[in-house]
Amino acid sequence: MFGVLFEQTTDGQRYIDWLLSGLGWTLALAIFGWWIAFAIGLVVGIGRTVQNPFFGALARLYVEIFRNIPVLVQMFLWYFVLPELLPSAMGDWIKQVPPPWGSFFPALWCLGLYTAARIAEQVRAGIEALPKGQAEAAAALGLSSYLTYRHIVLPQALRLIVPSLTSEVMGIYKNTSVALTIGLMELTAQARQISDATFQTFAAFGAATLIYLALALIAYQTMVFIDKAVRIPGAAPAEENKGSDVDDVKLESSLPGSMEVAK
Repeated sequence: MFGVLFEQTTDGQRYIDWLLSGLGWTLALAIFGWWIAFAIGLVVGIGRTVQNPFFGALARLYVEIFRNIPVLVQMFLWYFVLPELLPSAMGDWIKQVPPPWGSFFPALWCLGLYTAARIAEQVRAGIEALPKGQAEAAAALGLSSYLTYRHIVLPQALRLIVPSLTSEVMGIYKNTSVALTIGLMELTAQARQISDATFQTFAAFGAATLIYLALALIAYQTMVFIDKAVRIPGAAPAEENKGSDVDDVKLESSLPGSMEVAK
């Protein structure tokens, strides 16, 4: 079924080389876009919880704009509209950026800023899930708001939200497929090109599907490993704590009769 991928193309390559090229652009978009999203989302998420009303309003405005506009529309805005809004010299310079970079950078910023709005809400939820007594205790000890967030609030909040960030990591890989609409030859675009050249639609998109599935599984397993490595002690799921509960019961039952609680 996938034998067509190993046939030669008109330019002397193989169709599987087209897929691997698209995979490279997909990975570049997802990896670099994720770090942009995480950095901006962290700042915006903190801004959603600070007491300063000005920064709180700016952070909420950012989230409402970038989270509620479809990513496809944002992709078109970055690629087609932004050069027209800038000064003519800068807009012409952006339009003259050679491919594929002329499509890669708009797609990168689009995915980064869109995902950042979603990460910001995860960070806000993680911060608000912490007991307020910790921040109050830090204030009683004389710590500033900056030191409280840096040493007490954020280290715990980020460890809490690792499971929920898993969906965002997997989502940015899938959202890279939208970049084909502005001419970037990522994985989905290459699969479509193979389909148009060979009329083997099932083989082309079947291979792309398997690659996306493998990327999602790798991202999931990586986040599971990170979650186990940084998990707050005692915050494990009930299934993982079941063994320790049984051990406690055995320990209590093995106590001498003189140490058992009188009923």
